[in-house]
Amino acid sequence: MTTETLAIPMKTGLKKVRPHLTQNESLLFEISSPGKKAYQLPELDVPAVDAAEALGEANVRHEIQHFPEVSEVETIRHFTRLSTYNFAIDLGLYPLGSCTMKYNPRINETVARTEGLAWAHPYQPDALSQGAMQVVAALEAALMEITGMDAVTLQPAAGAHGEWTGIMLVRALLESRGNARKKILVPDSAHGTNPATAAMCGYTVENIASTERGLIDLSALERMATEDVAAMMITNPNTVGVFEENIVKAAGILHSRGALVYMDGANMNALVGIARPGDFGVDVMHLNLHKTFSTPHGGGGPGAGPVAVKKELEPFLPAPRLVRNGDELVWNYDLPLTIGKVRAFYGNFGVLVRALAYILAHGGAGLRNATMDAILNANYIRKHLEPYYELPYKSPCMHECVFSDDKQAPQGVRTGDIAKRLIDYGFHPYTVSFPLIVHGALMIEPTETEPKRELDLFIDALISIAKEVDENPELVKSAPHMTRTSRVDEVTAARKPVVRWTPSGVK
Repeated sequence: MTTETLAIPMKTGLKKVRPHLTQNESLLFEISSPGKKAYQLPELDVPAVDAAEALGEANVRHEIQHFPEVSEVETIRHFTRLSTYNFAIDLGLYPLGSCTMKYNPRINETVARTEGLAWAHPYQPDALSQGAMQVVAALEAALMEITGMDAVTLQPAAGAHGEWTGIMLVRALLESRGNARKKILVPDSAHGTNPATAAMCGYTVENIASTERGLIDLSALERMATEDVAAMMITNPNTVGVFEENIVKAAGILHSRGALVYMDGANMNALVGIARPGDFGVDVMHLNLHKTFSTPHGGGGPGAGPVAVKKELEPFLPAPRLVRNGDELVWNYDLPLTIGKVRAFYGNFGVLVRALAYILAHGGAGLRNATMDAILNANYIRKHLEPYYELPYKSPCMHECVFSDDKQAPQGVRTGDIAKRLIDYGFHPYTVSFPLIVHGALMIEPTETEPKRELDLFIDALISIAKEVDENPELVKSAPHMTRTSRVDEVTAARKPVVRWTPSGVK
C-alpha cells in the first residue's frame, strides 16, 4: 500500500509520516507447502523404532493436521516482519500519561542476570541467601529514604496489588483501635484503580470533586471527613499532572478526625529527590517499580508494587519481615498483628534487583536530576502545544500534561481520532480519554529519558495534526492510513473477537 492508493491524499513533507516496511504478511498456514522443513538432521545411526508398535497405534499421531510446513528462512522472516508491527520504547517515544513508560537501562538487566542472583532459590536456607537478602534490605532502606516513610514491604506484585495491601493495612490498624470505619474518600483526580481497591477492601467510596484548578477541595473535605471515614486515597501529583499544593492541610483535616492518608505512588516519577510523601502527611503509599524505578513494564510478566508505611502501621505489614540477627539477616514470621502473606515467597525478586540497580546507578543527585528532566520535558511539550490544544487546567504541570480535544471537537474530531492519526507519524498514541475528569483528554507523559530531538518530532506531529483538523478533518477522522490494518470497529472487536484462523474447507 502506498500513499497514492489511499482514498484520502496524504500530506507530504512531514518528518515522520512513512509507510510501513511490510504492509501485508501472510499467516504461516497460508505460505505452508507440503514437505518443507525448518531443520536438517543426519540419518539415524541406530535402528529405527516403530512408534506404533512401541506405543500402540492409538497413541501415535503421524502428522499434525493443518500444521504449517515452512523452511527456516521463511519462519525467521515471518516472525521478524511481525516484530516490526510492535511498537516499543526501544523504537521511540511512548507518551502514555500516568504510565511512565520510560527506557529501562540495559545495565539493570545485566545485574539481574548475575548468576548468584538469577539462580537463587527462595527455599534456600537463610545462611546461603545472605547476598540476596542484602539486596532486599538495601532496596527497603533506599525506598524508605526516598519516600520519607518508616518501613517498607516488597511483597506486593504490582501497583494495584500494593494499593490493596495498603488499604488492608489501614483496615487492620483501625480494627485494632476498635472501629474499621465504613468509607474511603477518593478525589475525582485520583488514579482510576483507587475506588475499586477501596471496594475490594470492604469500604464504600465517596467522591470529592476537584476545584477549577484541579486540586482537592478543602471545604468539601472538611465537610465529608466524618467519623465514618477510614482514609482518603490521593494521587499526588494527581492525574491531571498537578501537585496537590494543599496536601499538608488535607492530611491535617483527616488526621484530626482519626482517618489516614493513602497515597497512590503512580506519579512518584515527579517527586523523587524533590519531595517525600512521608514529610507532607502521607501514612501509607505504594510504589510502582516499573514506573519510577525502571523495571520491566506490563506484558503480563512479574512486577512489583512495594508499600511504604509510617511507624504505627508497621506491625501489620505482610509476613515475613526481614530483620537482622547479629551479623546475619533472617526472615521473621513471628508477627502477631500481620495481615498475612500477600505474595508467594518474598516478592518478585528479579524485579527488585533491577530497581536497586537503577537507584544505585543514579545515586541521590542522579535520581533528582531524572525527576527534574521528566518535569522539564512535560512542560516543554505543554508550552509548545498550548496554542493548538485546549488546556483545561492552568496550574503548573509536573511530569505530565493533560489537554482536551475541545478545539478539535467542532470539526468532529475527537481525542481517539488524533491518537490514531499520530500512529501515521510513527508515534505510539498518548493516553486517550483519561483522566475522566477531563472530557476528551489527551494525557501526555514524555518521561526523563526522551531527548529534545524526539520531543520536537512529537510536538511537530501533534501541531501538524491540529492543522490537518482545520484543513481536512476527514483525513484525521479516518486515520490511521499507514498501518497494515486501518481503523477497526472497536466495539465489535471487543464483543465478538475472532481469535482463530480456520483453513478453507474446514469447519
